[in-house]
Order: sequence, then C-alpha cells, then structure tokens
Amino acid sequence: MLDLWNHLKQTKKPIYLYGTGNGADKILDELIRRGISVTGVFASDGFVRNRIFRGYKVISFSEARQVHPDMTALVCFGSQLESVMDNIKKIGEVCEIYAPDVQVVGDNEVFDLEYAKRHSAQLTDAYNMLADEYSKKVFKNVVFYKLTGKLEYLFECETEKQEAYSLLALQNDECYLDLGAYNGDTVLEFIEYTGEKHQKIIAVEPDKKNFRKLSENTKEIANITLINVGIGETKGEMLFSMKGGRNSVCSDEGILIAKESVDTILNGEKTTYIKMDIEGLEADAIKGAVNTLKTYRPKLNIAAYHRNEDLFTIPLLLKEINPEYKIYLRHHPYIPAWDTNFYVI
Repeated sequence: MLDLWNHLKQTKKPIYLYGTGNGADKILDELIRRGISVTGVFASDGFVRNRIFRGYKVISFSEARQVHPDMTALVCFGSQLESVMDNIKKIGEVCEIYAPDVQVVGDNEVFDLEYAKRHSAQLTDAYNMLADEYSKKVFKNVVFYKLTGKLEYLFECETEKQEAYSLLALQNDECYLDLGAYNGDTVLEFIEYTGEKHQKIIAVEPDKKNFRKLSENTKEIANITLINVGIGETKGEMLFSMKGGRNSVCSDEGILIAKESVDTILNGEKTTYIKMDIEGLEADAIKGAVNTLKTYRPKLNIAAYHRNEDLFTIPLLLKEINPEYKIYLRHHPYIPAWDTNFYVI
C-alpha cells in the first residue's frame, strides 16, 4: 500500500494545489520536503482575483484543465459548506483529487505509513477501546483517509450531529462546561438540544475578541458564567496567539495569558457534560480534569482532529483515568477530517 505522499512522488500527472492560505502552505512545504513538484495553483471561481501564491499565479480550475486535462488536484483548505463539498466532488468526477491530511496545530509531521507503523500498538489499543462497531468503522476510515487522502473514506462514515447528541442523551438539568466557547455557537447548540432548562453553564474562551462576541451572544441565557482564560493541565500562564475567529491557538509566541485547569475552574463542583474544542490542547485539558472525571464521570464531547496523536492519545488517557467510560467516535460532514469527535458517556 502506498500512502498519499509516496503516490504523489511516483505519479506522472501534473499536481495542482486547490486553494491558498495556511493549509496550502503546510501541504506545499511537505511536498517540497519530499522533492515533489507542483505544477500550479487554482482557486474556486470568485477567489482567483489576479493573485500570486508562493510564486504561482492563481488560476481557475477550468484554466488549469485547459492546460492539463489529466491532472491531480490537492484540496488545501477545510469546509463543511454543502456547496463547497459538492464542488469538490464534481472536480473529483473529472480528475484525480485528494485532500492531504496535515496537522491543524503542532509540528509538521504527517500521518503517513511510517507514522502509522510507529504508533501501530497505540492505534490498535485505541481502536479496541471503542464502544460500538460504527465507532470502529469511523476510526478505520479516518486512518485510511489520513494515509491516502481519499475523500471517499470520509464520505462513507459521515453522520449528522443529531446522532451524536442522541448518544450523549443530554437532559434539561445539565451542568455544562464549554471549553473553547468561541462566540457562543456551541452554547447555543447546547440550548437547542436541551431547551432553556439547565442547572448551569460555564463557558471558557481565551481570545478577547471572541470573548466579547460570546458575551453579546449569550447575554439572554440564564445561569451562565463566562471565563476569559486559557485551558491547560495546571493553573498558571501560557503564551497565546490571539488571531480572532477559530484560529487563536496556544503558541510559542504571542501574549501571556492566564490559564486554568478543569479541576481548578470547578474547584470540586459537579459538572455533567464537558465539551473540549481547544485547538490541540484537549489532551492537556483531560490531564487537568482527573479529579472531575474520576468523581463525577461527566459526559464528554472532545475534538479528535487537531493533532495526529489525538486519535489514540485521547481515548487512552480517558480509559486510564476512568475505565468505566464508553467511548464513541463520529465524523460529521467536513473536508478534511475535521469535526471528528469523541463522544464519551
């Protein structure tokens, strides 16, 4: 079996990047590192705009096909918009298309065959911990996607959020801790599934711009506390790059902000449900929630796609802390394998 990167190294077809930005930078850097040549860059209609990306003139897909009708296209951005995903599928009908998997945060190591072999024991252990056959299917499909870049693996294991919330079976008396509350969208999603009744909500968001939006968007919600700090394994400080939107991350450079652990935020108080979507710090957050997870066994909704190792590190940590947990894995419609989450009860 060839992984995507070795396939690209051997292909005779011209390789085009589809999209520009951070994802394209990471993918182009990896291609260069492996000695793989890129022929050009194309963008969706309306995003061409006479631009240059890394020395390549950005053209339209139709322009690229006029020159190279038999090409290989690499999707270099993420989207959950149905129209965008449909367009990617249409491109795949007329040319070879892949979505290379690169880490959202962290180093530039890719999930290739060598990586999979190196972590085969951990991957196997995590797979065997999963609570149902569908979770195991999602796990296998996500791994095969990461190795091959073939989008059909993701399309074959998609489920809607409603199914995941059925697993969580949230009630109208939950004590909800939202880590990475962004602008309040997941608080509002929680309210949508549980109604207006809940015991309490604690929403944590470190980015100041996002926090202002969170405050505005949740001002009518009762029994809610907003906290403007980062999340980590321990209480202290952390460097944080405040980029606004969903791109703010813990960083080697940025500004120094306060951080708290789950256990220090709750200080022994009960929580029944925790959502963690904190740009690669999920494992640290779990390590800082040991007392809470052991004492109260809250239901968990944890992002599994920011780092390569999240797919096995997160379930292994959870089972070590509380062996009674049942761990499910679901992938919701998104290209690449973003919005892949562990649902834990």
